[in-house]
Amino acid sequence: MYAATKDPRTNQRLEYMLNELKRCQDNIGSGYLGGTPGGVAMWQDIAKGKIESGSFELNKKWVPLYNLHKLFAGLRDAYLVGGKPQAKAILIRLTDFIETTSLKLSDEQIQTMLKSEHGGLNEVFADVAAITGQKKYLTLARRFSHRFILDPLIEQHDQLDGLHANTQIPKAIGFQRIAEVSRDTSYARAARFFWQTVVGHRSVVIGGNSVSEHFNPAGNFTSMITDIAGPETCNSYNMLKLTRHLFEVEGKASYIDYYERTLYNHILSSQHPTRGGFVYYTPMRPRHYRVYSQPQLAMWCCVGSGMENHGKYGELIYSYQGQDLYVNLFVPSRLNWSANGLVVSQQTKFPDTETTQLVVESARSIPFTIYVRYPEWVAAGALEIRVNGSRMAVNAQPHSYVPLKRTWKKGDRIEVRLPMHITTEELPDSSNYLAFLRGPIVLTAKTDTTDLDNLLADANQFGGYRARGKMYSLETMPVLVSSASSLNKYLKPVAGKSQTYVAPELIYPASYKGLELIPFYRLHDARYMLYWQKQTPEGYQQWQTALAEDERKRQALNSRTLDRVICGQQQPESDHALKSEQSENGFSHDRQWRAAKGWFSYVLNNQDKQAVTLQITCSGREKDRHFKILLNEQLLDQVSLDGNGPEDRTLTFPVPANLIHPSEGSLTIRFEAESGSQTANVYEVRLLKKQ
Repeated sequence: MYAATKDPRTNQRLEYMLNELKRCQDNIGSGYLGGTPGGVAMWQDIAKGKIESGSFELNKKWVPLYNLHKLFAGLRDAYLVGGKPQAKAILIRLTDFIETTSLKLSDEQIQTMLKSEHGGLNEVFADVAAITGQKKYLTLARRFSHRFILDPLIEQHDQLDGLHANTQIPKAIGFQRIAEVSRDTSYARAARFFWQTVVGHRSVVIGGNSVSEHFNPAGNFTSMITDIAGPETCNSYNMLKLTRHLFEVEGKASYIDYYERTLYNHILSSQHPTRGGFVYYTPMRPRHYRVYSQPQLAMWCCVGSGMENHGKYGELIYSYQGQDLYVNLFVPSRLNWSANGLVVSQQTKFPDTETTQLVVESARSIPFTIYVRYPEWVAAGALEIRVNGSRMAVNAQPHSYVPLKRTWKKGDRIEVRLPMHITTEELPDSSNYLAFLRGPIVLTAKTDTTDLDNLLADANQFGGYRARGKMYSLETMPVLVSSASSLNKYLKPVAGKSQTYVAPELIYPASYKGLELIPFYRLHDARYMLYWQKQTPEGYQQWQTALAEDERKRQALNSRTLDRVICGQQQPESDHALKSEQSENGFSHDRQWRAAKGWFSYVLNNQDKQAVTLQITCSGREKDRHFKILLNEQLLDQVSLDGNGPEDRTLTFPVPANLIHPSEGSLTIRFEAESGSQTANVYEVRLLKKQ
């Protein structure tokens, strides 16, 4: 933010923080520095080989490596972006501490540590290698690369279904950074394949990905529509970082096409434009809404990366190779390339207008090329460029660059016309849901402002970032009804309103025919339609009837649910105080699960002490699984699975009245394996009130 604004207050704050961090590091004395309670003792245990790791826990601490990576990345950026040499000294000293500790560990022990979410530690270690020129840090970066993810990617295998998305994306950034520093083609191949599969098969129209933070099956996006926990902003933050690295190496316009799409539709939409506040989840579910953080009540991961997101709008507008300049994004800006004696300003109101103008304010008297991006959303042959009023021949195609070579001089003007047209894009699984775009801008419709519970995040630790208001039944949503194969022609511009369209001939039922479609980044504090179901006139009623029955069952269960744990998912388990021994989580049959040879437990929120039923969904197909289920240490049942049960087995238990304590609003459920056996793969736990 200081580099972007030169605001002296941000500089003062940055220097204050660095001074305090140095005091902490000096006081500890070993080079270690971190915010994890008990972190010094934890690293002493790790150095002795005492390592107990789960998906998010390490030695009973919650994501301490992820936490540490944020400090590493901040120190690196304070040096490279903010220009603070003190940050470099702290960074190298901290890296030396980790490197020294790692020398006491085997590769296998480090890989065990890396089961726990650890951000992009490998990326920062590669950066330190580049900063210092010392190969030992590059070795450290390789050792901190998670082989469980790296090896399949090198072989071009997509094994991401069910994995926690933002645990994996920073690893891929690290793979790419190692490739840049070491020129290792296998690491580069892994990073590129990761980007291709996430962008090509796992991302929705706004550029984001994941449901409840996890990669949904690439061939089934049902949960993207039915769930309220759509793409996480942190994921897009990290995907843009990976995209920038890949573009800087390969120079392909397709990377900028994705970058632009995500920047305008996910990143720009994730901060409230007047009061501030950042968005964690962006629901794709029709007629749902987003929640915004508040400074004193919410410090989610998407607030931390969110503050950085909105300081980086200058990133990648321009890039260069040798003496040549690349114009990547159409953002009003002024470039002062002092090393090359070039000053260029870009004047535009894009995307409200289809034009941009570049003015050369200063240039050296040598020929060089200005490359103007030909976006994928401009039709072939439609891009127009004029230099000083004269129309230029454009031989390039979408997904490329138009070269303009000459000896540029002060006052030269480049005028670019970028015709935008309406398109549709289906969900990646080719289901019957589609979204509308104008050029790269996703269009959405505001439906209403009812039941916006926790629109501004409260202090509720049990998912305060989730939009907890009523989930409106899907059969009541507006639908696109037409037999036409292309729906673009139905959108009509609204006179006097920029980027605003109506489609009364297309939208049903009649009560929704007046909906206006506007850029998603302009829609806030409301429920919305981003993805629309498309039906033929003949199939509309039949579809509504079938959907209504499914929704009735789903809504009936949701209306009774006081609390719910999706087992094996990071945030729900964190919100419900997961504790465990000899436990693991996984993904099968399109669902996350948790099981244990020891035990695991959650704390359930018994709101207003209304709980009457405990409902557990688990797999019934495993053989020889014998375990106990306990509630507040009271045995509910002893369960044995013989492998002949249904794929999804539902267990229900009345909540004993003696466990509903008058002064406590929580219940602890524990799954405990019998000696020599294992629990079932548990998918979900629900606490239910009366019908």
